[in-house]
Amino acid sequence: MFRVYLAPVTEIEKLACELIALPSVNPAFLPQNHPEAGEARVADFLAATAGKAGLDIEVQKVLPGRSNVLARLVPAGTIQRRILLAPHTDTVAAFSPEQFAPRLRHGRIYGRGACDTKGSIASMLGALMALARSPARPGSTEIVFAGLIDEENEQAGSRALAASGFSADLAIVGEPTRLRVVTAHKGSLWLRLETRGKAAHGACPHLGRNAVHEMARIVDLLQTDYARQLQRRRHPLLGCATASVGSIKGGSQPNIVPALCEASLDRRTLPGETESSVRGELQGLFRRHKLRATIRDEKACACHPMETGAELPLVRKFLEAARQKGPVGAHYFCDASVLAHAGLPSIVFGPGDIAQAHTAEEWISVKSLQSSTACLLKFFSALP
Repeated sequence: MFRVYLAPVTEIEKLACELIALPSVNPAFLPQNHPEAGEARVADFLAATAGKAGLDIEVQKVLPGRSNVLARLVPAGTIQRRILLAPHTDTVAAFSPEQFAPRLRHGRIYGRGACDTKGSIASMLGALMALARSPARPGSTEIVFAGLIDEENEQAGSRALAASGFSADLAIVGEPTRLRVVTAHKGSLWLRLETRGKAAHGACPHLGRNAVHEMARIVDLLQTDYARQLQRRRHPLLGCATASVGSIKGGSQPNIVPALCEASLDRRTLPGETESSVRGELQGLFRRHKLRATIRDEKACACHPMETGAELPLVRKFLEAARQKGPVGAHYFCDASVLAHAGLPSIVFGPGDIAQAHTAEEWISVKSLQSSTACLLKFFSALP
C-alpha cells in the first residue's frame, strides 16, 4: 500500500506515487528471490489501470516472471501510422525501504524511480488514458504505450519488442530529459583489458615481467594521449567521445611479481563509431606504444549510439509541441538505441532530470509531470 504525504494530488501525481510504491528493482542488482526484485508488480498494475481506461492490453513475456505491458489506443478509422510511448518499468536498487514510500514535499515527489522512469510512465500512460476518455482521439493514428523491462541492465524488454517485428513511425522513449527533445545519444561500450607478464619472487623482480606495470602504462596512455585524441572528435549534439578506466585488478600478494592484470574501460561512442572500429583504434594505439593487451567484451549485448533526423515530420511535430527550436543530445545510453537500430525512428523525452536518477533522494517535480503530460496531449492533438 502506498503512502503519500501532503495530499490531495492530481491523477498524474497519484499515478506516479502508486508506481513508486511498487518495488520493481532490476533483478541484476539484488540477491536471488529478493522481495523487491522484478517488474511484475508494476506490470500487473499497468495492465489493470490501462484496461480500466478502455485500452487494449497485451502482455509480452520476455524473461521468467518479467513481461512488457502494451496498451493500445486504436483510432476511429483505418490505422495509417503508429506512435510508440516507451518508458521502462525497472529501477536500480533502493538505498533503504523508505524509498518505496513516496513523499510529496515542496512540489516534488520523492522515491526510488521517481524520475527514472516512473514519472515518465505516469505522464505517458496518464496522457494516453486522458485521450482515450476524450471524443477527440486521432482518426488514423494508433498510439501504443509499452512499459519495458530491464532497461537498467541488458535492455531485454526493448530488444524483445524489436525482435517481435513491432513497428512504429515514431518511438518516444521515456527518460528524464528535463522536458527537452533528445534526438541523439552516445553508445556505451564496456571492454575488459588484460595484460600478461611472468611471475617471479618479489626479492628477484628482474626475473619476472610485471603485468600491473604494463597495465599502469596503458591506463596512463588512455587517460592522457587517447583522451586528448577523443576530444578532437566531436558531434554537434553530443560533444566528444570519452574513455574512462573504472576498475583495475592485478596480482595476489606483495612478494610475487604479478603475471596477470585486468582493467575495465567505459568507452562512450558517437554516431558512426562501431565496436570493431573502437577495438581497432585501441589495438593500433597499443602497438604504436609497444604495449600488449587483450581486449574482451564486458557486456553481452551491444549498446550502439543513436541519432534520429530532426527533419522527420513527426519529430518536427513533437519539437513544436515541446516549443523547442532544435533537438539536443544526451550522454547516457537508453532503449531508444535498441528501437532505432530495429528501424523505429526514436527520440527521448520525459519529465525529471537525469542528475536525480539513482540517488538516495531521487525526486521529480510535480510541475514537470504536468508539463510533460500537456506536451504529449498537444502532440496527440496534432495527429490525424
